[in-house]
Amino acid sequence: MSGKSKHPGSKSVGWALVQAARLHRSRMGDRLAELGLFAGQEQVVQALAAEGQMTMGELASILRVRPPTASKTVSRLAALGLVERRAEPDDARVVRVGLTAEGAAKAEAIAALWDDVESELLGDFDGKDRKRLRKLLRKVARNLAEATGADARGLDAADEEPDEPDVDEPPPRAPRTALGEDETVKDAAAPTLAHSA
Repeated sequence: MSGKSKHPGSKSVGWALVQAARLHRSRMGDRLAELGLFAGQEQVVQALAAEGQMTMGELASILRVRPPTASKTVSRLAALGLVERRAEPDDARVVRVGLTAEGAAKAEAIAALWDDVESELLGDFDGKDRKRLRKLLRKVARNLAEATGADARGLDAADEEPDEPDVDEPPPRAPRTALGEDETVKDAAAPTLAHSA
């Protein structure tokens, strides 16, 4: 027997995916703690920031969790003053959840934090590698959703982000202005979250 032993899952894509997911969740957990949040709470804040007010069922569907799970997280976020519940004026049985002003500010901080961790995660990937990885992970998720009968909505969305330039490529240049100055074209579609990968 050699001095070095290999993990039995070392050639498994699933094992590698689980390890990467654990490390990502741990890193996000550490960074979220700086904001006074726990892992998972940021997903509720981000969903509400992206979609606006919604019912608990709608929120649970977006997060791919059961409504009681979403409700428990919303209760904790409400205690922190980040979300609020409001009954529908026409039907008090229907409750909508939305961000407070403090929650909206926290959503911006989460988006910046997510971008930081994403940069750490994909630091040495060029734009093509990032896009390919997103596509492959969506395909993996679709395959598993199909095999388990889970909700696959959003997993087949086209990659809406443009290819990111390679790190060594200079940014594109805009045409000269009337004054003859060169201006760098800024990417208006810079990624924010997620993120919805």
